[in-house]
Amino acid sequence: MTTLRVPLRVVIVGHGMVGARLVDELLRRDADGAVDVTVLGAEPYEPYNRVLLSDVVAGRTDVAAIGMPLVDDARARVLRGTAAVSVDRHAKVVLADDGTRHPYDRLVLATGSSARIPAVPGLDHLPAGVHALRTLDDAREIVAATVNAPRAVVVGGGVLGVEAAHGLAGRGLQVTLVHPGPAPMERQLDTEAGAVLSAGLRAAGVTVRTGVRPSEVLVVGGRAVGVRLEGDVREAGEVLGAGLVVLACGTVPETGLARDAGLAVDRGVVVGHDLTSVSDPAVHAVGDCAQPPEGSRGLVAEGWDQARRLAETLAALAADHSVSSGAAEDGEHSPGGPREHLRLPHDGQRPSMAVRLGTLLSSRAPTDHGIETRGTDVVKVKAGPLSVVSMGRAGQGRTPVPGERTVRLSDPDAGRYVEAVVAGGLLVGATCVGDPRVAADLTAAYTRRTPVPADPAFLLLTPVMPAAAPASSPEHMPDDATVCRCNGVTKHDIAACVRDGASTATEVAAATRATTGCGGCTEAVCGLVDWLTATRGDAEPAEPAEPATLTPL
Repeated sequence: MTTLRVPLRVVIVGHGMVGARLVDELLRRDADGAVDVTVLGAEPYEPYNRVLLSDVVAGRTDVAAIGMPLVDDARARVLRGTAAVSVDRHAKVVLADDGTRHPYDRLVLATGSSARIPAVPGLDHLPAGVHALRTLDDAREIVAATVNAPRAVVVGGGVLGVEAAHGLAGRGLQVTLVHPGPAPMERQLDTEAGAVLSAGLRAAGVTVRTGVRPSEVLVVGGRAVGVRLEGDVREAGEVLGAGLVVLACGTVPETGLARDAGLAVDRGVVVGHDLTSVSDPAVHAVGDCAQPPEGSRGLVAEGWDQARRLAETLAALAADHSVSSGAAEDGEHSPGGPREHLRLPHDGQRPSMAVRLGTLLSSRAPTDHGIETRGTDVVKVKAGPLSVVSMGRAGQGRTPVPGERTVRLSDPDAGRYVEAVVAGGLLVGATCVGDPRVAADLTAAYTRRTPVPADPAFLLLTPVMPAAAPASSPEHMPDDATVCRCNGVTKHDIAACVRDGASTATEVAAATRATTGCGGCTEAVCGLVDWLTATRGDAEPAEPAEPATLTPL
């Protein structure tokens, strides 16, 4: 007898970094058309890398360079500029603002978050000259404003505020960073590390004002002209003159659609470890709008990991979502067998790209203790030569745990601060300000669970090993060297992609997602692709005569 397969209808609301990644992850796992995906994206653009918006503001990256690989597949219908306005959970239908109706078997909310706007006079409606930095349009408007605004105030000293302030100063503006905390990035950095960061910002031309907050944005003729301060001010009613005010005050999860649909909502859409709504088993949430039991840090790596895990769940559901017109013949359908698109390393075959790329995170699954977040919680500031990295159990307010050991190197005169937290022979947390090479070593040790030296003080200095040195040529890079840390892409993955026919960094990005995270690996990926393409005719790259290492990116 024959089997009629009915595709699983998946509607994804949101086409940002996480929504787009979910589409890609799901289609990679569906080789036989078991899913039918509809994506509703409120923005009229193709998906872009929101993480790199601060680089656009700084002038280090062009708008055209932050686009993400596009999905070109008949199984996915992407409706740009189409926003979801309501969900009928009983009928399992999403209504869009253009009047169209989209039935679903599974609904995924990837609505993200919006910029938090302080409740102060002058910001009831954002006047000209005041911008949040959350969307592509925001970045374009800020860049345009720098032409006629010699002075700028950045409100908020978190990661985004630090990046924006540093970038605007690099464009030649007189920039003041206003932050209510004792030092910038106090969520990730302790007092000493924050002081080193502040000194680095001042050296870059940013005036840092901590312990103060805006009490009013002054507006004349519909345009911002300054910010009045309160708190630890120099004089009562102190005003900072500025024609450009950038708001970097955090984000608010977009939960209105979920709340109106009667789903459980707290700060975000409440979901279990499996990313399924606690109110409706047919509804899921990922990214900034989701609130899983382990909490959310708002980091893109965390959202991408959620997209991967949910894609695995939906792909498994889709494989069993069929209507039989009779008993299937023996051997016709084997739900438990390996699927063709996830080719495993058997019978002498090389495993498929999806398997190779999933290896790094394959063990990150729900357990009785929650979700393993190691590798998705690395915070990195993108501010040119100003290097700040934090990960794991580190920073202000950390409660010591029995068995942990902390070592620190505080060298404010050299603009450097390093802290490493060790437990059970592994690095469980680290902070590094002002030393990108040490930060790279610590990030590699943390994400790859590398055993630490018997004396963890060696973690604070570079090189960790006497022979450690940057590879002088791609030929000398080990195959397992991680080139794109955001996506866990190694030299071996890129080489395999080139052997399969890719010849440009764009084609490699489409297949492996390298360069689509923080963008820090772009130069390395381009150089590696050029070298691999030039040597494609060779049998295999020669092995180095002596062991060599690659300084991780």
